[in-house]
Amino acid sequence: MIYEIIKPFIRIALSFFCRKIYIHHRNNLQLKGPILIVANHPNSFLDAIIIGAFFKNPIHFLARGDAFKKNHHRFFLRLLNMIPIYRLSEGKENLYLNEYAFNQSQKILEKGGIVLIFIEGICLLTNQLQPFKKGAARIALDYQGNTALKILPIGIAYDQFNAWAKTVQVIIGEPIESNSLFPFQERAKNMNYFNNQIRQALEPLIKQPVSANINHTVWIQFISSIGYYLHQPLFKPIDQLIKIKTKNTVFYDSVLFGILFMIFPLFLLIIGMILNFFFGILGLFVLCFIVIAARTIVLCRNPIK
Repeated sequence: MIYEIIKPFIRIALSFFCRKIYIHHRNNLQLKGPILIVANHPNSFLDAIIIGAFFKNPIHFLARGDAFKKNHHRFFLRLLNMIPIYRLSEGKENLYLNEYAFNQSQKILEKGGIVLIFIEGICLLTNQLQPFKKGAARIALDYQGNTALKILPIGIAYDQFNAWAKTVQVIIGEPIESNSLFPFQERAKNMNYFNNQIRQALEPLIKQPVSANINHTVWIQFISSIGYYLHQPLFKPIDQLIKIKTKNTVFYDSVLFGILFMIFPLFLLIIGMILNFFFGILGLFVLCFIVIAARTIVLCRNPIK
């Protein structure tokens, strides 16, 4: 319920965080389940946020279990339809919990839902495809629903990491009947065949977008300059704190987006109340200017090399 309510607002928020998001083969965003989405994983939770924001139907995400350690993190992530799954590096004692993740995935798919799994099982802040784990193959192989399961490969790539105002390219492949991916009698052979076929389907979908310095009009640059100084009291301390908290991790982009998603509307509300108190209806125009300026900052920021 919460997921569906906030999804339109996430799409709006992404336009203030990313310079541009290119989505290819948008018609596949309308597909209905049961679907197992297999995607690469270059940029932590931001990958799931971007893919989930544009699909018509709800998606459930298998996400790294270490992010669920704190109660408030667990509460928020589950509101976003995320299911924890653990790797050996996160503690051998947690691996038994993965049975819950796989069972939940089966229940969702058997009800005609959509599950997304990042098939590499790791995020390294790179568009380079990493070796595949066997989680996706296991989910597809164990599926016993009445309706045929489809596997949908999605490639996502970024022009930069650990930075806002990024350009993102999402290429959605064509759905594949899962039955065609298991031609053998032996489970191990089927899993290897599944991964090999998905790699062939997924690799061409990962294409890094071109980041270029764009020459904007003088007025857009002027608004961007004013907006930069207007937003510094809010953005700078948040940015510095998150850089410290996420140092040597892959979470900077996703944490920054999440914090701004919650705080920026409150910032606008407080500013709007102050402006309305002093200027009445004229304050609304100033508030609109602040919002427009926030978008122009993203448009005019030069990519980090």
